[in-house]
Amino acid sequence: MLAKMQWKIAHKQTVIPILMLATAFFGHNIFAEEIDMMTGTAAPEFSLLDQSGATRSLAEFRNQWLVLYFYPKDNTPGCTTEACQFRDDYSAVKKLGAQILGVSIDNRESHVEFSKKHGLPFPLLADTDGSVAKQYGSLWGIWPLRFARRHTFLINPQGKIAKVYREVSPKTHSQQIIADLTALQRAR
Repeated sequence: MLAKMQWKIAHKQTVIPILMLATAFFGHNIFAEEIDMMTGTAAPEFSLLDQSGATRSLAEFRNQWLVLYFYPKDNTPGCTTEACQFRDDYSAVKKLGAQILGVSIDNRESHVEFSKKHGLPFPLLADTDGSVAKQYGSLWGIWPLRFARRHTFLINPQGKIAKVYREVSPKTHSQQIIADLTALQRAR
């Protein structure tokens, strides 16, 4: 009887902390803030380093269209496909008076390698603490893993959100952006 009581106490001392840890881990450390970015609202300000070490901010792109795309990780299949599609369509986007900025939580050195490897002609911003991705509702993770979700924001020359993409196909996204930029500019 004493052995049975000791087992129950030991079992409770083991199970309860495990349950508490699991609850804390999964209940508080899974985060995915999907902030509703409404068209017509001001785009959140940011200031981040690009792969060349230059500081880029939203204010720098006033008076022109901005394609701000968040992606999970440098040198992964979907992210490489998306970046290379933007690279291949870069001149068409530029002809529409727009700039492309890629953002992930990778560091600057990772962006340097990724950009050189694939000949990317646009800046990649290092949001290493995830604060900008969080502002745009694009940060997701399970501690200690976290990354930016594949989301894109078209920002008009006045710094307002013109279109939000929460579902993105890496193979066709740049063409979708070109079509939507063309339509938005014709509507103005």
